[in-house]
Amino acid sequence: MTRKYFGTDGMRGCANTFPMLPEIAMKLGMAVGLSFRRNGYRNRVVIGKDTRLSGYMLENALVAGFTSAGIDVFLLGPVPTPAVAMLCRSLRADIGVMISASHNPFYDNGIKLFGPDGYKLSDEIELQIEKLMESDMTAQLAGRNEIGRAKRVEGDIYRYIEFAKRTMPRDVRLEGMRIVVDCANGAAYKAAPLALWELGAEVITIGNAPNGLNINEDCGSTQPAALIKKVHEVRADVGIALDGDGDRVLMVDEHGEVIDGDQLMAVIAESWLQRERLRGGGIVATVMSNLGLERFLAGQGLTLARTRVGDRYVVEHMRAHGFNVGGEQSGHIVLSDFGTTGDGLVSALQILSCVQKTGMPMSKLCRKFEPVPQVLKNVRISGGSKPLASDKVKKAIVAGEKKLGKGGRLVIRPSGTEPLIRVMAEGDDMKLVTKVVDDIVEAVTTMRDAV
Repeated sequence: MTRKYFGTDGMRGCANTFPMLPEIAMKLGMAVGLSFRRNGYRNRVVIGKDTRLSGYMLENALVAGFTSAGIDVFLLGPVPTPAVAMLCRSLRADIGVMISASHNPFYDNGIKLFGPDGYKLSDEIELQIEKLMESDMTAQLAGRNEIGRAKRVEGDIYRYIEFAKRTMPRDVRLEGMRIVVDCANGAAYKAAPLALWELGAEVITIGNAPNGLNINEDCGSTQPAALIKKVHEVRADVGIALDGDGDRVLMVDEHGEVIDGDQLMAVIAESWLQRERLRGGGIVATVMSNLGLERFLAGQGLTLARTRVGDRYVVEHMRAHGFNVGGEQSGHIVLSDFGTTGDGLVSALQILSCVQKTGMPMSKLCRKFEPVPQVLKNVRISGGSKPLASDKVKKAIVAGEKKLGKGGRLVIRPSGTEPLIRVMAEGDDMKLVTKVVDDIVEAVTTMRDAV
């Protein structure tokens, strides 16, 4: 069965257009509720959201669907995605739902689903849910006396804050550190600054005034210019940039230089190796992570296992092969000793604890390797366009691989969350890498425009 609703990270699209329509969200609630409903006790779902305007619409539609399936609903309000995963386990819920489009603009939205163990659902389960959504579910819905109830839960964000604080080593505090945190006007706008302050840091917060329309707008992990400016302005020791749903992080050193997920994973891997905490003999990352990270890990006697893009696939590989550190260059970092999904705040706290333990500034601590020149360009395509199937594009890809040789890498893939073709190449010669990417982008663009 072809996937109709789900992409690489749940369901996502422009709000009030397919598939992010209220009637589809209601059907999703019905189908998921029926799939996870168990007899003998009151089934429950926890629903969190970020700060998008459309979150109200989708939240209420999901409530209608879940309650009609006989599921009790606990509404968490604006909380980070990792809080939903954590509270799903803590509250012994059968399902966790996060309404968010992560780093996308406010006019997009999405729905991420977690099982009772706090892990994102597999492709197979999502396909079963899609099949159920396409069927007539009327006869399976709850009886008149079994319809679920819904209530808004107050204060559970503090459970997440306490959980995040406990991931820090007991002998480490953040006194003496001046930290700027950019909350992207998103889901972590309350939790992240408060957790850092309670750990002793001097906290300067930006991107903490959501209005439904400004999530990720000129702020957050995808647009760190405002954070860099503020770090310079207040002479901070470190800057932390979260995304709209708080499951990814990029950081900025005291000089305003951006530190990506690859460098952050290198720091954590080395620290955990020294503490004899690292499992699996290395870490897990995606095909997009820099070759420099792979070379650094090899120098430590560690491996880099690569997966397809998407933190869910990273987690699946970690679980299957016994790794406890994994993530993406974009800043999704999964530390399975603590959680089941990417957690921007917890990942940042691990880095801050290394700063305090070593006494090294961020600029020195977080430059573990020199990145291999890497170029990534995106080509926007229309819905029905399939330029990667054309002979011209295939020839350009083969030619690019030949030019890069064994010392380089080429990754071309459709985005799972946006109508884009992503073209990435890396190698030791920047001019050659740029030429390879430009040639393929030109071929993709030509075939797109010819449709």
